[in-house]
Amino acid sequence: MATVELRFSAVPGHVRTARLVAASVARKAGVDEAVLDEVRLAVGEACTRAVGLHQSGGITAPVRVLLIEEEKQFSIEVGDEAPRAVPGDRTHGAHDDADVEAEEDEMGLAVISGLVDDLEVSAGEHGGLIRMSWPTTPPGTLAFTSR
Repeated sequence: MATVELRFSAVPGHVRTARLVAASVARKAGVDEAVLDEVRLAVGEACTRAVGLHQSGGITAPVRVLLIEEEKQFSIEVGDEAPRAVPGDRTHGAHDDADVEAEEDEMGLAVISGLVDDLEVSAGEHGGLIRMSWPTTPPGTLAFTSR
């Protein structure tokens, strides 16, 4: 199992770099060429989400991306350090900005789920993690698709 770890400051400009690195490592790991655009888009969406959470929360810690090459799959983990409130833990009369942010967060996750077959999302008081994975084709193996 080979792992590449990427950490970057929560700046939107670094999301492009994360997408390029993820696509390059995915290609090397054996992810089908036809799926690489989905990998790029999913990583971009997950990293953009993490950057937004860090910026809105005033968090200076870097966004973490792990690119994990396993025997038959390639996984990407995007982690943030933005704490999530426990549902129902809002102060009475809290501003509607939290509702708008929650809706935007749900939309981002919906986009990612449309690009990834295997998706896990977890969040808690110490941050969140999005884990996405795609199947790989071992080197020297021909992949056939039916039409």
